[in-house]
Amino acid sequence: MKPSIIVVPPSSLLLVLMCCPLLSLVQSASSNKASDNKLGDSDPQRCMRHHFVETIAHPIYKCNSKMVLLARCEGHCSLTTRSDPLISFSAVLKQPFKSTCSCCRPHTSKLKAVRLRCAGGTRITATYRYILACNCEECS
Repeated sequence: MKPSIIVVPPSSLLLVLMCCPLLSLVQSASSNKASDNKLGDSDPQRCMRHHFVETIAHPIYKCNSKMVLLARCEGHCSLTTRSDPLISFSAVLKQPFKSTCSCCRPHTSKLKAVRLRCAGGTRITATYRYILACNCEECS
C-alpha cells in the first residue's frame, strides 16, 4: 500500500502514515507475550518516562519566562520487595536483614539550558537534566 503523506505548514511536523500487513502480526505477537507476563509491556503503570511542560522563571530577577518540555520517571518495577535474614557469627547483629527492592529511576539524561532575557538586556541561563530513558534500579 502507498504511504499517505500529509503536508502542513513549515512550523509544524511532517506526518507519514503507512499501512503494513506485517504490523498486525507483530501487534498480535506482542499482545500474546504481554498476556503471559503479569507486568508485560502493556502494563500502563510500569516504569517509564512521562513528559510534561513547565514554565521556567527566575525567582528574583524580572525576566521573561519560558515554557520547556521536561520528563520524569514514574511507575512501578515489581510487585514485591523482599527482606532476607542475614546469618552472622558475631554476638551483635548490626544489620539483621538484607532488603531488596527496585525503584523507577532515570537511566540516561542530557544537560539542557534555557536563556531568559531579563530587564536591562541581561540574560540568565537556567540548566536542567532532560531524562532520555528510565530503568528499574536497586533502591538505595
